[in-house]
Amino acid sequence: MSSHSLDDLLGKNRKWAADVEQRQPGFFSSLLKQQEPQYLWIGCADSRVPANELVGLAPGELFVHRNVANVVAHSDLNCLSVVQFAVDQLKVQHIMIVGHSNCGGVRAALYNKRVGLVDNWLRHVQDVRSRHQAWLDTVPEARKVDALCELNVLEQARNVCETTVVQDAWQRGQMVVIHGWFYGLHNGLLQDLRITVGSSDDVNGAYEASLAALQQRYALTP
Repeated sequence: MSSHSLDDLLGKNRKWAADVEQRQPGFFSSLLKQQEPQYLWIGCADSRVPANELVGLAPGELFVHRNVANVVAHSDLNCLSVVQFAVDQLKVQHIMIVGHSNCGGVRAALYNKRVGLVDNWLRHVQDVRSRHQAWLDTVPEARKVDALCELNVLEQARNVCETTVVQDAWQRGQMVVIHGWFYGLHNGLLQDLRITVGSSDDVNGAYEASLAALQQRYALTP
């Protein structure tokens, strides 16, 4: 990117800041106070999925973590640190794991496409594929990528539920609800995949119910 292009970005930033301040005088000074978001969004790093814009929330209202294919790995200290800070310090009440249609990372995992260092990261998604391979084989080819994208959301939502951070929060009676959502690039809409978990006792039941609903939906839709 040329320096001229970067100057354009800085110019757009100044215009954005001026527009925000004009609409809401004192907005940025209010951000100097402690952030108090109620939500943590764990989503894909894809540039077509801007978290705050999709749910109409302003800066300071949504805590966000993004990585390739919205993975929550128990060995990823980056993601776990975000979850811990959100739950223990910010006291967020809702954690949304958000996948999206036609995800390039998921597509690479589905078809064993080598793309570089990220192949190692996508092994987590390949594990999801392998776990559900028998069912994926019944899905029409044109829909396989999105089917795995949705399956990946359910699996990562369950992973969040099983983190020590969330388990400890539930043990002490803190309200933390885990959700699995799916974003359609083709229509701009978020879909609730109906995995909603608010206690350790509900994890397996919610996962199995949402998985059954997903499989039924793909069976009914050509």
